[in-house]
Amino acid sequence: MTPSPNFDPAAWQPEISLERFTLVNGLTLFVLPDHRLPIVSLQIHYQVGSRHELPGITGISHLFEHLMFRGTETLGPEEFSRILQAKGGEINAFTTRDNTSYFENLPAEHLELGLTLEADRLLNLKLDDDTFQPERQVVISERKLRSVDSPFGLVEEQLFATAYTQHPYGWPVVGWDQDLHRMTLEDCLAYYRSHYQPGKITVVIAGDVEPVRAHNLVDRYFGKIPAPAAAPAPKVVEPPQRGERRAILKKVSQVEALFAGFHVVGLDHPDLYPLNLLATILSGGKASRFHQDFVRKGKAIALDVELAPLPFSAQDPDLLIIAAVAAPGQSLPELETELWAALNRLAQEGVTPAELARAKKLLRSQAVRSLAHNFFRGLLVGLFHLKTGDAQLANRILSSLEAVTADDILRVARTYLREDNRTVVVLQPVTPEKSQALGPLA
Repeated sequence: MTPSPNFDPAAWQPEISLERFTLVNGLTLFVLPDHRLPIVSLQIHYQVGSRHELPGITGISHLFEHLMFRGTETLGPEEFSRILQAKGGEINAFTTRDNTSYFENLPAEHLELGLTLEADRLLNLKLDDDTFQPERQVVISERKLRSVDSPFGLVEEQLFATAYTQHPYGWPVVGWDQDLHRMTLEDCLAYYRSHYQPGKITVVIAGDVEPVRAHNLVDRYFGKIPAPAAAPAPKVVEPPQRGERRAILKKVSQVEALFAGFHVVGLDHPDLYPLNLLATILSGGKASRFHQDFVRKGKAIALDVELAPLPFSAQDPDLLIIAAVAAPGQSLPELETELWAALNRLAQEGVTPAELARAKKLLRSQAVRSLAHNFFRGLLVGLFHLKTGDAQLANRILSSLEAVTADDILRVARTYLREDNRTVVVLQPVTPEKSQALGPLA
């Protein structure tokens, strides 16, 4: 793959300056100095997500994201957030299949306060029935809202559960309903001891700070925390799919829809770049192929290609998802037939230079806007390190995208968008009476 002579990626993506430190207890620190504004993004990335769970305790990683805000031996519930917000900080967290990440974007003068509070909740988290039971109920309600009561939440869960037969990506990050109900405080305590320890932490500090000072502060507050033997990381490889899999989900719905998933690659694989461009060519904006050929012509309400963007791509091979919602009065089987025909034409003819140039321009502009923020640069470094072991990949995003050719797009389309590599879940609308007869949704 050869970059265009008319484009210099370095002009758009100046190198992210970073320094790496490793504490004696195994904690990894990256410092990304940027003195343009007196602000910092403090990020604590734990190498624990739903892929580290086992059947029976699915959803426990996401539950811990909630529990980490419920107080410590010295701080009451939500007091962590109130203290930092009073200093002008922005606080949040997220859980994925591969990691749980906590962050504070705050004035640089309060960096030490942020580190003090993060170390406190790592060391002194209050885990008892008074914190566990209410948060478990919150997560059970969240699952109902996000999965059961949403138009397509259960469809997407069924897609992953059907596409993955052995890998833990087959269950949702929020967990299965029965697991959430039977999970115990003892399960949480054991999970906490195994995964919330320095050897599984990557700290990123991006912004107005000197690397030596940042290292000294992190060592002061985290360096003496003991690191027990780390729980072994799961090494599960999903076997190749050997034929299309199909499932039907019957649910009260105003529309017919199908979700199709194709096994692709993880964050460390170079094919991820042409796959991102392919997804953009197919459904990125109103000039995309699927919008012009299906939505604009009234055949579909929506026809989207979903692939997690960098650096949120999964660590292990992920799914590229095509979500098709039939327009009122349109036949879903006919829409599906036309969809596969469109993919077959793509695999035969490839894409045009204009389509590829447009997709690169879109992804380039999105990346450049994001790279202007300490928070996003920190995420790039932290998540690339956590999932691939190579933080410097954060500096090669635009050059990797620019190097993609039309031949690369054609190759990945033929490699991954095959019928034998496809799982399809059809949403079949039913009446409320029929839905009730089928049993409760969970």
